[in-house]
Amino acid sequence: MPISALDNYTAEHWKEVQQIIKDSVRSAGFEPSMVSDADDVGIIQKRIIQNLYSNPILVCDVSGKNPNVMFELGMRLAFDKPTIIIKDDITSYSFDTSPIEYLEYPRDLRYQKINDFKEKLKDKISGTFKKASSDPNYSTFLHEFGQFKVAHIQEKEVSTEQYLLQAFEELRTEMKQIVARNFRNRDEIGNFKMNSLEEHKIIDEFYKRAFEHGNVPFDDTLNKIEIAEIIKKDLRDNGFQIPITSIISHLENK
Repeated sequence: MPISALDNYTAEHWKEVQQIIKDSVRSAGFEPSMVSDADDVGIIQKRIIQNLYSNPILVCDVSGKNPNVMFELGMRLAFDKPTIIIKDDITSYSFDTSPIEYLEYPRDLRYQKINDFKEKLKDKISGTFKKASSDPNYSTFLHEFGQFKVAHIQEKEVSTEQYLLQAFEELRTEMKQIVARNFRNRDEIGNFKMNSLEEHKIIDEFYKRAFEHGNVPFDDTLNKIEIAEIIKKDLRDNGFQIPITSIISHLENK
């Protein structure tokens, strides 16, 4: 569902709609959450896909036809998992999902009609979940078009150490993306200024990673400029733009 201003309606309007949906979900005996919600830290796109796949039932509000919402709905339908589509009475029907029944609510959120809608949504959630749980051949969407092999997400067990390392790498990637979004292009990222203490800490960490931890075979014949070039490449590959003069200065002081 939309979470920001859309179609001449404010973010507050969509928050009210979200609360209406949550009330119905709770009344049906489920705990509501957004597909972007998670208890851990990680890449949000990965989290959304995992939730789209694993949640037992999904209520999708296509009001305003937000592109992100429509894309996420498409993924859920590809998984052929229990899905309920709702929309307001202003939004038109989408041809591609027309085989699925829509529940409709008034965009002006009139009290009595919203109460009726909440009751219908609660019953629809309960009925859909019961049907999907009891019928091994249940299909939300794909059965309308023939026999298909439904997509699955592979899962595997990992050790605590592997999980933490992966979580760290995902967090680092996300932080790099956040930094990148704050600049208009790569040249501006290159002009991002760190204080000298931060630079030296980063350079020292990459020096240790490259040579002291054995990632790069150390050659006594390498001069400081050659070593600096190796470190600079590793820094650049990981999203850091530090001048080679700073790297050489740091090496001279080691």
